[in-house]
Amino acid sequence: MEPEKILKKVKGRVPEVLGNRDFSKYAILLPLIEKEDGVHILFEVRSFEMRRQPGEICFPGGRIDRGDEDEKETALRETMEELGIEKTAISNVFPLDYIVSPFGMIVYSFAGFIDPHTEFTPNPQEVDTVFTVPLQFFLDNEPRVYRIDFDIQPEESFPYDLIAGGENYSWRARQVDEFFYIYEDRVIWGLTAKILMHFMEVIR
Repeated sequence: MEPEKILKKVKGRVPEVLGNRDFSKYAILLPLIEKEDGVHILFEVRSFEMRRQPGEICFPGGRIDRGDEDEKETALRETMEELGIEKTAISNVFPLDYIVSPFGMIVYSFAGFIDPHTEFTPNPQEVDTVFTVPLQFFLDNEPRVYRIDFDIQPEESFPYDLIAGGENYSWRARQVDEFFYIYEDRVIWGLTAKILMHFMEVIR
């Protein structure tokens, strides 16, 4: 291949996450609501009828559809559908960092305000109930942190003879920190807690 053709291919490229086309992509909204005692964060309890993660606490959000203009539009659409509210009730939506999960998933996160006078009509197929927690609680309380270790187990036919070190190759083990916030009888953990902790770092 001629140098000119190579340069034409790479010139002006916008870098992306390598292999991202194979990732499942989601977008969520961290909803803020101003109340008499200050700003609160709204959470959903997932319907107990759902196949995946029934009864867990999360933010509104879901898979990015091809028809969505961008990730922000996905977060807004999902919030509207799950909480039964109009788009006009949501304002000042800005991006947070996105998460690239080791399990082949990218989650785009946004924070935005919901009009405090909004009445919610949660979609019962997806949402069991909604509740709010004062923002100050998360500013005052660090999450509990627990570590998960992942074992590396190549399949039986793995070609050890093709790599330096063979069967004694020094694999780099994967470790993931899981965060837990406990508010009254509510346990907030997983990606929701990770996004929440990131948001606290941003606003502190």
